[in-house]
Amino acid sequence: MNNYKELDVWKRSIKLAVSIYQHTSTFPMEEKFGLISQLRRCVVSVPSNIAEGSGRKTNKEFSQFLSIAYGSLCELDTQITISIELGFLKKSELEEIEKEIGELQKMVFALINKFAS
Repeated sequence: MNNYKELDVWKRSIKLAVSIYQHTSTFPMEEKFGLISQLRRCVVSVPSNIAEGSGRKTNKEFSQFLSIAYGSLCELDTQITISIELGFLKKSELEEIEKEIGELQKMVFALINKFAS
């Protein structure tokens, strides 16, 4: 239905996923099956749901998958906050990541509104 690879929101969410993978590579190994795994799964969920939704038959279905991607961004933001509180990420890293999450949330929300009807 839609070519997701042409969507800026998909491209930027791929870059965010790469960034999160890089940042979590410095987390303590005891977090491998905890916060590292959780952060990586939810950040990968964002571009994955955008891609999957774009392949659905209707705009309404696409909107539903965009809503899942939006939820994953909210989950990611929460986990980033936890990572800061635990001292796994620096505050300077937080600002950059949170800014990008916020921008992606706005982009996804705009697409949800566009394709919801």
